[in-house]
Amino acid sequence: MGHASGFSWIERKSGEIVIEHDGRQATVLRGRRATDFLEEISSGDEQEVMARATGNYKRGNERQARKHPRNR
Repeated sequence: MGHASGFSWIERKSGEIVIEHDGRQATVLRGRRATDFLEEISSGDEQEVMARATGNYKRGNERQARKHPRNR
């Protein structure tokens, strides 16, 4: 499985967390999700945490999906 990369994050004055992927806004976290994100980011791999928060991470089935008739 590949390693997550290309993510960055910014905390706004309002407490919102903006997560960007390759320079484009991927998601905005507010309230409880934002505070949970800040706690998790301090204890784990930042890139992996941001990938999970945005839903942009590999699930391990990419090779099988490539063979599916709809993806040909």
